[in-house]
Amino acid sequence: MRRTPFLAAAFLVPLAAAEAREPAPEMKARIEAALREQGYTAWEEIEMKRDGRVEVDDARSTDGKEYDLELDPQTLRVTKREED
Repeated sequence: MRRTPFLAAAFLVPLAAAEAREPAPEMKARIEAALREQGYTAWEEIEMKRDGRVEVDDARSTDGKEYDLELDPQTLRVTKREED
């Protein structure tokens, strides 16, 4: 019985990893430029989701607060912002 949680966790990790990936270097540069243009000075992680969404974790704004962001994949404008 003790193996069940371990096995379940072993199968979930690859699924979660497949849900998101790091953007290609060119796209990452575009996203970072767009973030700076929109008033963000630093961030922890940028991920491209399988459904096309761009997510940015712990983006620090010029107001000094940190936010988790979602960007429109076409315009790279912030479409969702939640304070951390």
